[in-house]
Amino acid sequence: MAFIDSTVVNVALPALQASFGATVVDVQWVVESYGLTLAALILVGGSMGDLFGRRRMFLAGVVVFAISSIVCGVASTIQQLILARAAEGVGAAFLVPGSLSLISASFGEKGRGRAIGTWSGSTAITTAIGPVVGGWLIEHLSWRWAFLINVPLAVTVVALTLWHVPESRSSQRSRIDWWGVLMASFGLGGMVFGLIESAQLGWRNPLVLGSLLIGIGCLIGFLFIEARETSPMVPLNLFQSRAFSGANLLTVLLYAAIGIFFFLLPLDLIQVQGYSATEAGAAVLPLILLIFLLSRWSGGLVARYGARLPLTVGPLIAALGFLLFSIPSIGGSYWHTFFPAVVVLGFGMAVSIAPLTTVVMGSIDPDRAGTASGINNAVARVAGLLAIAVFGVVMVAEFGNHLNRSLSDLPMPASSRTELRSNETKLAALKAPAGADPATAAAIESSIVASFVFSFRLIMWICAALAVGSAAAAWGMIRDSTKPTPAPILSTT
Repeated sequence: MAFIDSTVVNVALPALQASFGATVVDVQWVVESYGLTLAALILVGGSMGDLFGRRRMFLAGVVVFAISSIVCGVASTIQQLILARAAEGVGAAFLVPGSLSLISASFGEKGRGRAIGTWSGSTAITTAIGPVVGGWLIEHLSWRWAFLINVPLAVTVVALTLWHVPESRSSQRSRIDWWGVLMASFGLGGMVFGLIESAQLGWRNPLVLGSLLIGIGCLIGFLFIEARETSPMVPLNLFQSRAFSGANLLTVLLYAAIGIFFFLLPLDLIQVQGYSATEAGAAVLPLILLIFLLSRWSGGLVARYGARLPLTVGPLIAALGFLLFSIPSIGGSYWHTFFPAVVVLGFGMAVSIAPLTTVVMGSIDPDRAGTASGINNAVARVAGLLAIAVFGVVMVAEFGNHLNRSLSDLPMPASSRTELRSNETKLAALKAPAGADPATAAAIESSIVASFVFSFRLIMWICAALAVGSAAAAWGMIRDSTKPTPAPILSTT
């Protein structure tokens, strides 16, 4: 449910824009509202399961997720959809860590690795089929079914859980770090709100400045609270490990690139290249399959070469993949334009993910491995969350600048120029003014598409730079003098 939902929504973004007449800021919020509540609560979701019962909190997450999915599916405004997506994120924050904690509690040491491996394989399969199935539903039925499909899945999950899964809780009860949760939520929320809304309101708007200041202040306060908290949500002393810090810095940079990439690619494929929703979903299938098929092999690279080499080479290969995505213009066969880039990026991520998980799990004491894994998953989600907010602003700004330059010599009324500038946040969904003559309208449409391709290329170059930075972090901070024991691969998608 959670992994299908997180991949399907990106394919649905063009349909949402068309259905609601939404701007790119609106659809950013559709993605970000889910990611915001999930990133802020995913650590506490696991802790509450330990305290109050893992099965109970898991079921609560499933029910909240299902009800929120229904509200998403029947939403009549983009604002309703955004709020329902935020509620989905709350459900996922209990559902995802709850599933892993139930597995850990239900299997002994001998069977736990295989069970978690099955969990990882299931997430990989659903991540792969999600965009394709979701794209087909969007294309042939409605974008609403991309959310409503969760309902029968939820009913099945609740029945199986009540029937087969025993209740369990931690024997070492500790209190929830509610102040940490509050500061992290307001910190991330303030930063994301200010960054996204700056595209429409401008950087000098008091609401934008105020939310950014509140966000920064709360994140600084979060660090002070965690340093003094007896049961912190994020134990800061874990970062005394150079390898753990390096792995998380690598995660921030690489998953920031992945986050904005998966947000913008469906817009490019559907609105600019003319792909159907199903074709856009299938376009990234080779990337996900490569990660799934090669993760076991890449995990073996750590035992053979140590973690430093694959965590340097993998992101560099991913950087080449991002650069290849900057080459296609408009049109052309998928196999000659995007397929090579998808394969190279998928291979780079496949080389990176398993060694990254191994370093995270092996760089600290074994009894804190669960906490370390949870932190790294949260770091990956926060990186994607902030990347969509930050680079979405860059995308809109560069799109507008390029469009204004390309239209500067085109004869049109001042009112038409004003209309175009006021709707630049729609990006490729922007249309020529209704009163424009056919020749002018065609020229405007051509400039809109060219401006999107220009700004998309710029973002891909930035993604490549982030990937190179992640390789530098691995090379500079991860050492192989004490090679960690390979651990089961936990998905950070």
